[in-house]
Amino acid sequence: MSTDGGSVTSEGDRGSTWSKWVEAYTPKSVICLREGYGRQHFFNDLLAGLTVGIIALPLSMALAIGSHLPPEKGLFTAIVAGFLISALGGSRVQIGGPAGAFMALVATIVDVHGYQGLAICTLMAGIILVIMGVAKLGGLIKFIPYPVTTGFTSGIAVIILSSQVKDFFGLTVSWTDVVKGAEVVKTEPPSEFLHKWQVLVQSFGTVNWMAFAFGAGALAVMILMRRFAPRVPSALIVVVVAAVIATAAGLARSEANPQGIETIGSKFGAIPRTLPAPGLPIKLESWADVGVAWGQARALIPEATTIAILCAIESLLCAVVADGMIGGRHKSNLELCAQGVGNLGSVVFGGMPATGVIARTAANVKSGGRTPLAGMIHALALVVMMLLFAPYASMIPLSVLAAILIVVAYNMAEIDHFRSLLRAPRSDVAVLLTTFGLTVLADLTVAVGVGMVLASLLFMRRMSEVTNVGAIQAEMNDLPAGHDALTDAGDPNAIESREVPAGVEVFEINGPFFFGVADRLQDTLRGLERPPKVFILRMRRVPAIDASGLHALDEFHDKCKRQHTVLLLAGVHAQPMFALVQYGLIDKIGESNMYGNIDDALTRAYEIVGTKVHAPLPPHTPEVARERT
Repeated sequence: MSTDGGSVTSEGDRGSTWSKWVEAYTPKSVICLREGYGRQHFFNDLLAGLTVGIIALPLSMALAIGSHLPPEKGLFTAIVAGFLISALGGSRVQIGGPAGAFMALVATIVDVHGYQGLAICTLMAGIILVIMGVAKLGGLIKFIPYPVTTGFTSGIAVIILSSQVKDFFGLTVSWTDVVKGAEVVKTEPPSEFLHKWQVLVQSFGTVNWMAFAFGAGALAVMILMRRFAPRVPSALIVVVVAAVIATAAGLARSEANPQGIETIGSKFGAIPRTLPAPGLPIKLESWADVGVAWGQARALIPEATTIAILCAIESLLCAVVADGMIGGRHKSNLELCAQGVGNLGSVVFGGMPATGVIARTAANVKSGGRTPLAGMIHALALVVMMLLFAPYASMIPLSVLAAILIVVAYNMAEIDHFRSLLRAPRSDVAVLLTTFGLTVLADLTVAVGVGMVLASLLFMRRMSEVTNVGAIQAEMNDLPAGHDALTDAGDPNAIESREVPAGVEVFEINGPFFFGVADRLQDTLRGLERPPKVFILRMRRVPAIDASGLHALDEFHDKCKRQHTVLLLAGVHAQPMFALVQYGLIDKIGESNMYGNIDDALTRAYEIVGTKVHAPLPPHTPEVARERT
């Protein structure tokens, strides 16, 4: 009997585990259909998909050219990877395709190993992403500190900007002495970036003023439209107008007009009107070819790993942003699997690495897209546009595409966030500047690795310092051995001994508020049935806060403000208080919303919700914690 009972229990456990696994890896597209998909849903997704397709057309070509690839590679990627990521992914509205985050790394791989090397690298990255998703490593991405991600994205933005100077000004530049000679030469990392700028400065006497006029005009139009008509696809408008003018005036460079402006057609030839036949773009005709491919695969393992990590970071950050815009919740592990499949599919159709892209995802949401069908329609719309307009795309001036990438670089730079981080604790500033400098002057793979190691070491040092202070206090207070300072038993400041009015929520952070726990604030507010009038965040047990925690608290305050919730902080210690002042959050949250203990904060909460209190209100001045921890 017991054996049978044990067998039944075991089978039930296995069935429960299987059902949980199926639920965790069921694509959002299937879930949306299961929940019910009506005509209005389709109309909204159709409009959003067409809008994003229009935006993605010039961006995909520009990103491919910036990666030292023909423009059609970007279109193939946006179509194939974009469709697969939307169809199989864990986010309702994320749009996948080529991204600026890959541009510098992809260009380096193509220069050194050719497209076959890039294809092998992308295949390995896709496999790594699928393994990460199946192994449920999606949650580990949050442990990458905010200064590291900001440092390398800002560094990539500088590299993108540098790579577009030549085409934007129409310079006649020879990179022979810098990048390659008779064979590929490996130069010292710092000198390559600096030498490129040295050659660019020396070549400014060769400016093509007509190309510069097209690029500067396109840049000005995009800036103005972003301010006065943000919903209009400015990138598409500038490429269409520029192509029409260049064609009508006969300005394209050719044998008859060698001083003309360089266009897609003059540099790359005609763009194909259809997708290529599927197949691996890797030469494997003999054992010698297999040996070459295997050697490239082994040499490119670090680059493949970096692409996989970048893809995971970008896609999951994008999914988090999308969740905030639609009030949803993505499946991080499923999203990683979809990103891996999308990259594998991209290579099969001759594409490049792909990931979720925040700008196109935001455009999708703002245009009404609410299900993965919008992303699938965006891919199909690109197929139709390729079929109809490919012959005309060859007339787009390269200086206009360079202007588009300059805007992409500016958006990636996150200048406001970078400036805010410079006011963070010195250890975070060191991580930020180290990652940024290594990205620009050395290599992205090195930058991410060194940034992570440095952040971990500095965090461990910070925690050791806090632990020492705690041990000294325990001795001074003569606490008995084995006493748990974090229990509320006998604690005169325990919230259980106080009356909390309706419409007020009190939450407490226990322990250091660092990059590993920064996302939990969003989860607390999301888990409430309705937004409270007042949210009291107790920080009496937060001995230290880093830049990721400050950024999370900043975003949490913004979310409270959007939901008309007043955020009060209680019991802030010296190090977090100093960090809040340096970061500028004291001014943003308001001095009148900072309190030294929970009683003062509750008194203020009673006033806000309109409940009478008998105790007098405390002075509205920020105070360091003065309650027992």
